[in-house]
Amino acid sequence: MNNGSNQLLDVLTREGVLINVSVRYWRGCKKLRPEDVGLNPDDVSDRLISMGHKRLLPKDAMADLSLIEGRAHALIEANTFPFLSGVGHFLPNPKLEEVTQKLKDMELEFWDAKNHFLQRYAKLRRDAAQEWRQMADKLVKDPERLLATIEASFPDPDNMSRFFSFDTQLFQITVPKKVSLEVLNLADQRAVIKARDKAASEAAVKIRHDTERFVAESIASLREQTAQLCDEIIQSIGSGKTEGVHQKTLNRLVKFIEQFKSLNFANDSEMEEQLENVRKELLSKTAQEYRDDATAHKQLTQGIAQLRNTARILATQDATELVQRFGELGRRRLHLAA
Repeated sequence: MNNGSNQLLDVLTREGVLINVSVRYWRGCKKLRPEDVGLNPDDVSDRLISMGHKRLLPKDAMADLSLIEGRAHALIEANTFPFLSGVGHFLPNPKLEEVTQKLKDMELEFWDAKNHFLQRYAKLRRDAAQEWRQMADKLVKDPERLLATIEASFPDPDNMSRFFSFDTQLFQITVPKKVSLEVLNLADQRAVIKARDKAASEAAVKIRHDTERFVAESIASLREQTAQLCDEIIQSIGSGKTEGVHQKTLNRLVKFIEQFKSLNFANDSEMEEQLENVRKELLSKTAQEYRDDATAHKQLTQGIAQLRNTARILATQDATELVQRFGELGRRRLHLAA
């Protein structure tokens, strides 16, 4: 691997950070065992019967917490790129302030929702116990055994807080270095030192290779997203549900162009130039103007289709040259900054 490839990760770490968001809350579920419903475990085949997880509380009891969790994950998915098979999500610098601020706001909402849930916990628990009693009488021969299991599955109110967390972690990944003799205990043998050095070297090679692939896949992903959006816009315009062209459709494309620029950490100038041309040539008119002018309407449809076709072609092209250019550009920026 050449020196340019070796330094690609260093460039990438200056273009953004890795982010992980973990949202935890009590799910209100219990995995039942055969004996919980009055069955002999020896008589139950795991191949044919699964007790599965059953809700201790109605689904809507956790709705607020579930909604916040979904919004947090959606925010990450929309503004980052998955990095190294889930090690983290790469968040480009232009999106850093916006995303972290939104996560802080969501975290405040999360703690409010948690407190609201705990305030209702005792009542929810009583109501659920009544519902379970009504169902248990119909489901099993020994309802008291099942009810006892359900009741024991509810955490004590004083211990509920440990089930809740909203954590945002920002970090960067670096290539591991060889292990030096100084950091090892004297008891370590030469074979151990050699093995650890070999593992570090192999990990470094893999990380560098995966980093190149990550940058290439990120470029292709943004290009494919462009093509997908164009497909949806063409379909919307042709549906006739909004008299052909709606202003929301045009605004959606404007917003996507801004989003593309903020996520374009690899400096995909070719795709960005295509989008800028569309902005200048097609987005200077209003939706009403397009509805009133058949010629302009046709130009809009053809222009969006052309953008889609170009984006799809670019998405399938080998991005090696662009990845190398990204690394070279990043190193030049570092030298200028120094």
